[in-house]
Amino acid sequence: MAEKTGLTTEATKGKDWYSIREACEYLDVSEQTVFRWMKDGKMTYFKVGDSTRFRKEDLDLMVTKFTGEKEAEKYGAKCVACGHSILIPGSIAGTGKVYFKPAKTKFFTFLESNVNIEARTCPKCGFVQIFSDTQKLNKLIKPKPQMNTD
Repeated sequence: MAEKTGLTTEATKGKDWYSIREACEYLDVSEQTVFRWMKDGKMTYFKVGDSTRFRKEDLDLMVTKFTGEKEAEKYGAKCVACGHSILIPGSIAGTGKVYFKPAKTKFFTFLESNVNIEARTCPKCGFVQIFSDTQKLNKLIKPKPQMNTD
């Protein structure tokens, strides 16, 4: 049996193409789940004759990260590109003030739909991080329907 190291196993390490079984092992999900994702069009796959194959980068796209508040605070103070701990605050400039405008907002709202943004850049690698006013953004967007757990 292959030893697991993160998402990869010794059997799948360094491979470009994965079989269904290897894809399941790589993602740590059942074959039923992979077949459902394929049927629903959520997963990219290739046919080689009668065989089904997956590229590693397509498998990696199936992983979604949900960032908690503590991690967001941690990375708000570090460069996400190189990890440098100093970020220089500033703004993104254009011919006027730059704002973020959500594509879909609540139908009736008296708030201006522009959300202020703040920018920070890393003096080591030059990467620019942009942050928005999340309180205002959450007031503008439609809340997601809550699942009834009763």
